[in-house]
Amino acid sequence: MFAFGAATALGLGSCTEGRTAPPESAGSEAPAEQPRPVAEPAETETAPGDPLAAESPTPAPPTAADPAQPDLGAGAGAGLATPVAPAVSEPRTYSVVGVGDIMMGSDWPQPGMDPRITPEADPAVVMGDQLAGVFADADIVFGNYEGTIHSSDIGAKQCGNPEYCYVFRSPPFHADYLRRAGFTLMSNANNHARDFGEPGRMATYATLIRAGIAVAGGDVEGMRIAVQEADDGRRFALVAFGHNPGLLSVQNYSRVAEMVRAADARADVVIVSCHIGAEGASHFRVTRQTETYLNEDRGNPYRFAHAAIDAGADIVFCHGPHIPRAIEVYNGRFIAYSLGNFWTYGRFNLRGHNGLAPVARLEVDGEGALVAAEIVSARQDRPGGPRLDASGAAAARIAELTALDFAASGVRVDAAGRVSWPGQAEVQPVAPAETLSPAEPAPQPEL
Repeated sequence: MFAFGAATALGLGSCTEGRTAPPESAGSEAPAEQPRPVAEPAETETAPGDPLAAESPTPAPPTAADPAQPDLGAGAGAGLATPVAPAVSEPRTYSVVGVGDIMMGSDWPQPGMDPRITPEADPAVVMGDQLAGVFADADIVFGNYEGTIHSSDIGAKQCGNPEYCYVFRSPPFHADYLRRAGFTLMSNANNHARDFGEPGRMATYATLIRAGIAVAGGDVEGMRIAVQEADDGRRFALVAFGHNPGLLSVQNYSRVAEMVRAADARADVVIVSCHIGAEGASHFRVTRQTETYLNEDRGNPYRFAHAAIDAGADIVFCHGPHIPRAIEVYNGRFIAYSLGNFWTYGRFNLRGHNGLAPVARLEVDGEGALVAAEIVSARQDRPGGPRLDASGAAAARIAELTALDFAASGVRVDAAGRVSWPGQAEVQPVAPAETLSPAEPAPQPEL
């Protein structure tokens, strides 16, 4: 169980894309000592072909009493020490951390790179030791990679209006840097995944896989579902949805249910990622309606999230509006309607609420039911890069929006970022090993 209270100190547009079916790409496993991506069969396989069946043999039935031992009967043990029942250990829980959009610097079309991020750099130089520790302590760390990672200039998207259209390309070493930062599970299903067409998306997928990060992205065989295996063999699946061509669509609810069930057949816990909703500071409400932006259908976040959980998802992490939105606990499962910008360097708007970088820190049981939750407050200042925020602004904003949009649900976020909800089991918090204090801000380079 994570230590509650420890974190108290703690308008981009899109361009129209075309669909191209690429060949499948293969990746390698992460080092054995880390939670690792798992090679998966085709998405159409169902429960009878689940590899978990071979890895989790049925326990042998309890052994019958030894017939050589007589039945002593009532009172026959008088005068002997009372047998002590063996201690029953608490079922294990798992720490899952989720954040929003990530794009740590682009070298296209003009360089806009963070000089602190180099091939051998320690991510704690940007994040600070305390925020880096939140990631290091987790079993699973999720983010949405908003861009491409490769070195090719082929197929770059042509923008008609640069005020609303951006093209992102980051160097391949950024994937290794993200793994060192603690990321284990990544979505690449968003409106910048094809900034360099299908080849750029495939290269991004392969680069993240080589770094040891499990990835879910395009609506392509082998890329729809990622599976991460924890250190005890428990499996966490990620299936990622977006609103652009070439992605599993946030508007196709029957497909949402189909893919969630396929992920559930392969894993114990299913995480769903959704790049969804209108962008910008004015779009902070969960409207429960279809949202549009730049004349594009950006989906209905509320309907999508509920459909995913109804189909068997355990956690829903949404992103896309570039600002935080409310959270919800629905049927004992966690939903974040927007985790905003987490690590976005350069041309991203980080003013006001766009600079808030909430970190959803969850504790779930082995089947994905929510045991505890906390919003850790981080923030970004220009030109970008997350730091712990002692003011707790991200948690306070999510508390405000949750009370506004889901007042009747009883879900609340307190001043320390702790989440409570009706029906929550009593959980005894573990005293933090160290009280987090405000970190000194890292030097911010000039653009």
